[in-house]
Amino acid sequence: MKANYDNTRQHLLDIGYQIMVIKGFSGVGLNEILKTANVPKGSFYHYFNSKEQYAQCLLEDYFHAYLINMDERFALSSHTAYERMMGYWQKWLDSYCESFEGQKCLVVKLSAEVADLSEVMRLTLKEGTDQIIQRLTQCIEQGQQDGSLQVADAKQTATALYQLWLGASLLSKLHLNSLSLQSAMLTTQSILQNQVI
Repeated sequence: MKANYDNTRQHLLDIGYQIMVIKGFSGVGLNEILKTANVPKGSFYHYFNSKEQYAQCLLEDYFHAYLINMDERFALSSHTAYERMMGYWQKWLDSYCESFEGQKCLVVKLSAEVADLSEVMRLTLKEGTDQIIQRLTQCIEQGQQDGSLQVADAKQTATALYQLWLGASLLSKLHLNSLSLQSAMLTTQSILQNQVI
């Protein structure tokens, strides 16, 4: 029974991600999620108290998987920290270029929408993005140690780069092209190589 509980709960989260990453939080109703997941409403409320709590759990699940992926990428000891960082940004660029209509990042999709709607979701997004910046900071610090990165302030650089890529991702959605992300890549290279922009 425990396995069934976990599978049904995860199935609801997976379906919710597929829908909310395209339609957002307000743009999708609970009935659409339940119909797509083929799960009765009573079962939904067995796992979640409300749509808001469901979306919070969805964000937590998203960040959990995202941070595991970051940890694996940044643990590649065969690459310098600079190479690991540039690989991370290249993966971001590649994932956005696959389909401009099909947004993949819940942070980009939901941040502006839910920040004023739900304090619990805002805090979940804040905590998740803080952890992303923390991992970027650690990678930059490793680069300072291995000599592949010459930036002065690791945390400030990590924060600025993450903000740069979030903004570029929003612009890519508006323009339906990758030009802003390609520009972000060039800017990132310049910053990490300690060049004047």
